[in-house]
Amino acid sequence: MTDIQQLLLSRIRDVADYPEPGVMFKDITPLLADPEAFTALTDALASIAKDTGATKVVGLEARGFILGAPVAVRAGLGFIPVRKAGKLPGATLSQSYDLEYGSAEIEIHAEDLSAEDRVLIVDDVLATGGTAEASLQLVRRANARVAGVAVLMELAFLNGRARLEPALDGAPLHALLTVG
Repeated sequence: MTDIQQLLLSRIRDVADYPEPGVMFKDITPLLADPEAFTALTDALASIAKDTGATKVVGLEARGFILGAPVAVRAGLGFIPVRKAGKLPGATLSQSYDLEYGSAEIEIHAEDLSAEDRVLIVDDVLATGGTAEASLQLVRRANARVAGVAVLMELAFLNGRARLEPALDGAPLHALLTVG
């Protein structure tokens, strides 16, 4: 484990039985509160953005906003939010996806992306991969190319990587930390 990985992991708090009994929630708020750890995280993700040749960073609601916006600034790139349905004004592209119990829908302003864009999708956690998969579909429907997906933490026991592989279509998936 690298020094950066140790620093990041040391600032993630486990919260038992949240949001429901039997779940071990990975709370990143202590990491965000620590300027050294937050800077290290931002630098690591910005390095991935540069290495993938990204021209834009897409952040997934809500913690992907917190991580993605400073990454975009650090890498000198634009930032595009992917929001829950009904939260963006004007014309949007939307994508539905299945959850464990039910479904959800996310949206993006298609006008913020072009065929020349290579997009790095940033989020805090890769769990089952549903939201990330839907965001890959949205980026492509906006005629942009996917440069990759980068997350702080992958919950390997939920098999999100396997779900994402076909949708990535050869684009890289970077997880700074892998849990389980």
